[in-house]
Amino acid sequence: MSSTEFELLLQKVDPLISKKDTKWRQAVPSKHRLAMTLRFLATGDSYKSMQYLFKISNQVIGTIVPEVCEAIIQVLKREVKLSSTENDWLQISEGFRNIFPHCCGAFDGKHVVLESLIHSGSDYINYKKTFSVVLLALVDKNYLFLFADIGCQGRMSDGGVLQIAFYGKILIIIQ
Repeated sequence: MSSTEFELLLQKVDPLISKKDTKWRQAVPSKHRLAMTLRFLATGDSYKSMQYLFKISNQVIGTIVPEVCEAIIQVLKREVKLSSTENDWLQISEGFRNIFPHCCGAFDGKHVVLESLIHSGSDYINYKKTFSVVLLALVDKNYLFLFADIGCQGRMSDGGVLQIAFYGKILIIIQ
């Protein structure tokens, strides 16, 4: 992510994530809150290892990351739009084929490693034996999100998450 993109995202989420200083403590600046969250999402580092990088306790990081994720979802959810017409899908496919022959899109999943929740069982344990949720995304030729699903249990494969995400919907990709 470039510094310009970071600043643009910060402008959008700042009203939702900024906190006020009190007489007992100084608030973590919103710029640091966003940087922590993006670092966590990009690397999968544990809160424990991030506390040394950001000089903030892992308990505080554990409250900041979910808050900032919710804010990001809130401000960007209108920008992620699944195409609904056959013509839209044909344009997406054609644009992708101009860059990558024999390819009509890019679709992948990522396991976001989390700290295990108490009494959560084994539903979130993935094939690498870590506790995670699945981020599944579909992008166009410009790497803009067309679809994203976040939060399925780590034990599920990309195909399983796709099946659940599109349950009851018809998805036609024309070759």
